[in-house]
Amino acid sequence: MTEVLRYEVGSGTVLVEVDDDSYGVDHPARNEQGILNVDRRLEDALASVRPAAVAALESMRELAPEHMEIEFGIKLAGDAGALIAKSCPEGHFIVRMSWSTEHRHAGGTELNEHADALH
Repeated sequence: MTEVLRYEVGSGTVLVEVDDDSYGVDHPARNEQGILNVDRRLEDALASVRPAAVAALESMRELAPEHMEIEFGIKLAGDAGALIAKSCPEGHFIVRMSWSTEHRHAGGTELNEHADALH
């Protein structure tokens, strides 16, 4: 079964569907449509996962890739805010990095060793 949560966002609101047994969904006050009012801004809920995203980015940036993507799921959890969602059985973050041949040869030995180990 699912529940619908209402978050404040910008000058309006947004509805979010979650599992009714989701962590942090304590069934706050429902409105006349049966929607659970979270009484929290979406921006504030998402702020709780920003430090993890920044830490992952800064840690991988040390490898000096030309292009980097970090992917992770965010699960909204009512009063608990936001959680990093389990996105696959192997882990919560997917990191993609790439280097061109010219970039790898222009860098120092340490960068080349890191790049060779990742390719």
